[in-house]
Amino acid sequence: MAPFASRGVVHKKGTPILELSGVTVCYNGRVALEDVSFRLEEGEQIAVVGPNGAGKSTLFKVIAGVLRPTKGDVKVYGHEPGGHICIAYVPQRSQVDLTFPVTVADVVMMGRIGKLGPLRWPRARDWEFVHHCLQIVGLADLANRQIGELSGGQQQRVFIARALAQEAELMLMDEPLTGLDLTSQEEILRILDELRNHQVTIMVATHDLSLASERFDRVMLLNRRLLGIGHPQEVFTPEHLKEAYGGHLRLVQSADGIMVLSDTCCGRGIER
Repeated sequence: MAPFASRGVVHKKGTPILELSGVTVCYNGRVALEDVSFRLEEGEQIAVVGPNGAGKSTLFKVIAGVLRPTKGDVKVYGHEPGGHICIAYVPQRSQVDLTFPVTVADVVMMGRIGKLGPLRWPRARDWEFVHHCLQIVGLADLANRQIGELSGGQQQRVFIARALAQEAELMLMDEPLTGLDLTSQEEILRILDELRNHQVTIMVATHDLSLASERFDRVMLLNRRLLGIGHPQEVFTPEHLKEAYGGHLRLVQSADGIMVLSDTCCGRGIER
């Protein structure tokens, strides 16, 4: 398989792929993120968990360089994120116009724009790379299908292929499993496991505490402030969960530990 490595600016050797220091974001006088600091190393996969309105999407937009922080610094390989083409943001499907008449291959080729440069048409090797990315996500046979004709899980896999075509080293995925059946979810998770072979660093926003605990290297618990980052048993403590979810989460003591029950439809719960 081809390596996934790209450069928009020169990466500083010896620096983490991502580092946030004291990042605060305010909208119209409202604090969306407050004093968030953490770092990721290359190849990590981390789940970002928190209630609706916790700032998960805002965090991803700041990292991607779409939104500037009110205070603090964001560094990708030692530089501000705006100069990088190695960051891919995979939005929620609800934010994408899936009625636009475009083929699967064309959507994935959109990821190559930063590599092609202005006024350049894709060459044969670019289309070969697009096909390679579609093979990784298991959709090579649907390259000429209209994006709107695909299932939700297939559409999500197309967006991942587009990020791969960009040669992303840091992939930000905003609730990629929402609305998908279990089979489609497992296929997405299989692809994430495959991306470990390419050292792609991945952040996934999710409401599913059980999934975050079982399938990711580390978890991040966010509710405007960073309440914890690390291994699930260190982060998903009763104190942290109550602080994050308030009355929306109920903690039940069981023989196996503490069971967390949500009164929303967003998660399956987690046993500790």
